[in-house]
Amino acid sequence: MSKPSTADRQAQSPAVDLTLRPSIEELRAVIHPEGMLQRRSAEHWAGRWYMRSISLRITRVLSTMTVITPNGLTYLMMLTGILAGAALVIPGLAGAVLGAFLIQLYLLLDCVDGEVARWRRQTSLTGVYLDRVGHYMSEAALLTGLGLRAADLLHRHGTTSHWEWAFLGTLAALGAILIKSETDLVDVARARSGLTAVEDSAAVPRSSGVAKARKAAAFLKFHRLVGAVEASLFILAAGIADHVHGGLFFTRLAVVVLAAIAMLQTVLHLLSIVLSSRLR
Repeated sequence: MSKPSTADRQAQSPAVDLTLRPSIEELRAVIHPEGMLQRRSAEHWAGRWYMRSISLRITRVLSTMTVITPNGLTYLMMLTGILAGAALVIPGLAGAVLGAFLIQLYLLLDCVDGEVARWRRQTSLTGVYLDRVGHYMSEAALLTGLGLRAADLLHRHGTTSHWEWAFLGTLAALGAILIKSETDLVDVARARSGLTAVEDSAAVPRSSGVAKARKAAAFLKFHRLVGAVEASLFILAAGIADHVHGGLFFTRLAVVVLAAIAMLQTVLHLLSIVLSSRLR
């Protein structure tokens, strides 16, 4: 889930009284700046569709509870995401349902921490950093948990090992981390070269062929499956199918699909960055 941009953090907002609970309208004017929910490249679809409406009301309750800090909420978000991955080790449909539920809670906290920070004017570089680390850890935990779920570790009583499923889950987790790293390292490279943050227009590849391929990938949106929300729903669907048909066929198919997407997207994303103007 997106966090406020530098422009958002530096924008002047009306003075607020943190001892009084604001109205929904007052709160929305500060924590959902104009245009924020329309930035499709920054705001997750689940935020636009439903989660920002829920988080708005949770943030309103937390607005006067100063004992709860934005960074504390971010730490809680990180923990929830990691627990979602651990939940997948639970055999049967229960593990898949619990994992999907915890990712929804993770998503809610990912919205609320930034909203509370904006309302209290407590945004910080530490908060932005922790948010990114939380995304790395949560997606890696979820995909690793899927691999362990497919390996069916809790039901293995003999010497036979299904380590290959755990390996594929770890491979998918590595891909998810690398994809995020490739994006974040653009800012690192530009900052170390004394350049400003990259503009969205620079993401278009200079090669027409690569640009068309990028446009096709954006249309199909297959790369989103390795994101925490999409992956948890995909895993849940596989868990439901396995519950109906028995066995772990669909869960193991999900591991193969997500590992393949993660590895392919790692390469394609790297190429799209190198062949664009983001590093110029």
